[in-house]
Amino acid sequence: MGKDLSSALRPVIVMTILFTALLGIGYPLAMTGLGQLLFPAQANGSLVRGSDGAVIGSGVVGQAFVTDRYFQTRPSAAGKGYDGLASSGSNLGPTSRALVDRVTGDVERARAQGVTGPLPADLVTASGSGLDPDLSPASAQAQVARIARVRGIPSGRVRTLVVEHTETSLFGDPHVNVLALNRALDALR
Repeated sequence: MGKDLSSALRPVIVMTILFTALLGIGYPLAMTGLGQLLFPAQANGSLVRGSDGAVIGSGVVGQAFVTDRYFQTRPSAAGKGYDGLASSGSNLGPTSRALVDRVTGDVERARAQGVTGPLPADLVTASGSGLDPDLSPASAQAQVARIARVRGIPSGRVRTLVVEHTETSLFGDPHVNVLALNRALDALR
């Protein structure tokens, strides 16, 4: 009986070690290598660099813009805001008092900044990951008057900038990358 047990366990142990090495080490290394070879910018986080070469953000991960001079992104539910280590939604349901209070505060802040008319939902609600780098064109257009006033730029020029940076895809809604839009806004000087 002991011989039968050891002869039955040997293939199990060998296959476990083999597949652990193959799928736990070999496959991830191969995919990392292919990603670095074929798509190095994306594999390294789609980093965006300033004119001095310093990293100023990522094209695929949102970041907070808090001054009135810039288009502001969606609120973030990731940690204390745009924390990649705490990426997740708030998991608050539509009847949650905490969600209602947070959205109400965001609506009041938008109104205080001069946003009038109906507020686009993505201007006051967080995305599922909490790291969304994009806004709807309507949310960007809602911020045009504030930015034009603060920067002393004609609002028509800022509106045109939003239209120029609106991207459409085969699947999904039109969107505006906030980092790219703010960089273009800085380039208007």
